[in-house]
Amino acid sequence: MRVLSNHIAIRVMEDEHDRLSAVIRGMQHFVRAISKGKKAPDPKVFRAMLEYISEYPHKVHHPKEDQYLFARLRARTNRVNQTLDELESQHRQGESQTLALEQALTRYELEGVAAFQPFFDLVETYAEFYSHHMELEEDVVLPAAIKFLKPDDWAVIDAQFAANADPLAGSAYKESLDKLFSLIVNIAPAPIGRGPAS
Repeated sequence: MRVLSNHIAIRVMEDEHDRLSAVIRGMQHFVRAISKGKKAPDPKVFRAMLEYISEYPHKVHHPKEDQYLFARLRARTNRVNQTLDELESQHRQGESQTLALEQALTRYELEGVAAFQPFFDLVETYAEFYSHHMELEEDVVLPAAIKFLKPDDWAVIDAQFAANADPLAGSAYKESLDKLFSLIVNIAPAPIGRGPAS
């Protein structure tokens, strides 16, 4: 459930969640369509989507949460420590899951139908994993942050999220991710993107 807040960090997190959700839902749409016998999209669509979910959460989104939001929240209360522990563990798990997705896609590209089911299963598992992850952040962590964090905490957190200040996420890096997201929208067929319907 989305919280009503004027904090920049919360708006940025929710926007990033929306973009990641769109890409993951796109992958689900494609694998489900293929499982029903429809034509597979160009592999570059899958590759672009995997590149986005590989780069964006692990190098931009999660480090900001861990270093700024979660750390400040831990300093103010211990009431959500178990949830924060789980989320930080999921941040680490997400990287290995993304790698498994990339490997399964490669096998599918090389072996065809015989390797499709494991790829399909991993996409569905990842989508469920990430949906649960975002729900924990939005339903537990953000309300707790609004309740327990002080104005000086928010000043730091908002500044970091607004500036996209993770060392790996300078303006050129963010621009490349924005271009990648635009590429996904433009090459993915409808109803996911603007490309020709498959």
